[in-house]
Amino acid sequence: MDETVRQRLEAAGINVEEALERFMGNEMLFQRFLKKFLEDESYRKLEESVQAGDPDGALKASHTLKGVCGNLSMNVLHGLLTEQVAAFRAGDWERAVSMMGDIAQAFSQVCSAVQSL
Repeated sequence: MDETVRQRLEAAGINVEEALERFMGNEMLFQRFLKKFLEDESYRKLEESVQAGDPDGALKASHTLKGVCGNLSMNVLHGLLTEQVAAFRAGDWERAVSMMGDIAQAFSQVCSAVQSL
């Protein structure tokens, strides 16, 4: 993997070394899964559920996105989603929704970095 690409991914909150361990050092496979992340609908579903005031849908979408981010070592986004899922589960809708700005920013950074592959 090109050092510039690695740095861009790391700057977006992706732990490349950790991810490569999970992918048994296969950079091409890791990059393929990163590109598939851009097609994942979980973030869109999270936004729609929050806008619709649907706590069950929002929890499901946030939890799904959290899992995907964890598997791809998107640690910053994963951490934010972990907190959001906990807030949804605790019934703290306001706190969970208030995190959407930070989540949107982290999601955008990850997507921008992945699009540069």
